[in-house]
Amino acid sequence: MIEGLVSVIMPTYNSGKFLAESIESILNQTYKHLELLITDDCSSDEDTINLLAKYQKEDNRVRVVSLKQNSGPGVARNHSIERAQGQYIAFCDSDDRWMPNKLEIQLATMTKTGKALCCSSYIICDDNNNNIGINISPSRITFGMMKCDNKVGCLTAIYDVKALGRKYYMPIIRKRQDWALFLSITKDCKEACGIKEPLAYYRKRSNSVSSRKLSLVKYNIAVYRQCLGFSKTKSLSYFFFCFLPTYTAKRLKQKVDSFKFTRF
Repeated sequence: MIEGLVSVIMPTYNSGKFLAESIESILNQTYKHLELLITDDCSSDEDTINLLAKYQKEDNRVRVVSLKQNSGPGVARNHSIERAQGQYIAFCDSDDRWMPNKLEIQLATMTKTGKALCCSSYIICDDNNNNIGINISPSRITFGMMKCDNKVGCLTAIYDVKALGRKYYMPIIRKRQDWALFLSITKDCKEACGIKEPLAYYRKRSNSVSSRKLSLVKYNIAVYRQCLGFSKTKSLSYFFFCFLPTYTAKRLKQKVDSFKFTRF
């Protein structure tokens, strides 16, 4: 482990359209002591392949590994986590981007609060970088809150390996791996800190895996069963009486916050 180093985890798959913008937002951080670990999930897009080769050649902080078969973002992230040398691990997908001072603000906040996991609010944009909404993070996030729904935006998350140990990986489920990961972390650290200031841009794409909400139902149940060890009955109970009301309220709040953000 290298003290103070931030290992940034990025999975890629045919993401040439937005990849350069995403990588630049990381390499241009005001906090420079970082490594960018990219695992490509068997891309066939020449733009993606060429851009990865270009950045790895130009900046020695960029380290790229390519998988031989498409395995999903969770597997790709785990490959990068395995290679991480940093005291801190952070995440950014290849179509999202960070604000220049993201890491600097988060590391200062973690030092001040003593929290080992930190996230922030983030702005929602479309494929043309138009701001279309905002997701405002709670200032404190507990394990109890996380059992009802994911409160940690993966693109804003950073955790301290020195404080928590090198033991966290994303479970091998096709979707909702990030929720499962942060459930495990908050179970151990009890409470995470959230920063109200938006420090990243999340790209909402109509054809993305995360945008197909109805298909996520079975994966929510899978998180309860496989990651928390709940029985089928308890998993269904949590889904209908905990997750659904919480998720519905969150979506409503996000719509209101987004309306205010884009209008004013």
